[in-house]
Amino acid sequence: MTEKMDLSHPQKTVAIITAAGSGVRMGTKRAKQFLDLCGSPLLAMTIIPFQHCSQVGAVVLVVPLGDVDYCQKEIVERFRLNKVMKVVPGGKTRQDSVRLGVKAAGGEFDLVLIHDGVRPVISTAFIGRVVETAQGHRAVITGLPVKQTVKGVNSRYEVVKTYDRQSIWLIQTPQIFRYNDILSAHEKALHEGWNNATDDSTLIEKLGIPVKVIEGSEQNIKVTTPYDLELARFLLNRGRYE
Repeated sequence: MTEKMDLSHPQKTVAIITAAGSGVRMGTKRAKQFLDLCGSPLLAMTIIPFQHCSQVGAVVLVVPLGDVDYCQKEIVERFRLNKVMKVVPGGKTRQDSVRLGVKAAGGEFDLVLIHDGVRPVISTAFIGRVVETAQGHRAVITGLPVKQTVKGVNSRYEVVKTYDRQSIWLIQTPQIFRYNDILSAHEKALHEGWNNATDDSTLIEKLGIPVKVIEGSEQNIKVTTPYDLELARFLLNRGRYE
């Protein structure tokens, strides 16, 4: 199913940046989204491309409960990120945090663009391409086709299946949806106990809405470990990324 929308007014698209996790795998006292990356907090580096993207009208930032004031002062105000309309506390899970961010955005936006706060290597052009694709599709996600062989294993680490990699993609953010669709999907998930979704498009699929996949970027890494942080630093210092 396709729907055409008038996206000529950038205020119709709001970005939800989720950064409410604790980042235990990083092994640091401070949550990974606040670690230094090229002289700025990692989270600030993630938000900046959305600040400069003309297709994004506003940003809702979802952060840990105890860091709301810090983020408002040390990230939003310090870096003059005036598209950030709200900084709100997240929930116990990413799914909870996205739902809270979508509700905080209110109903004035047609499109909701959801992005992980620890994916800082992203360009305004790439964000714009995702928004533009949503003109003809109700749900759009980004990802990469798998290049390596993928096998399923059992609890004894024995191979039980080899998958056809031509039909398998590794999914990234950003992902973009109609506001009413993603709000309905999260509310239904809350009421029916769908609490194991690994991304937002999984909830959209449960509503029977077709999801369009477009190719993402190998450089759009999710910073989870110290190695990821060093790789993100290298990519950003190089200054050429999609």
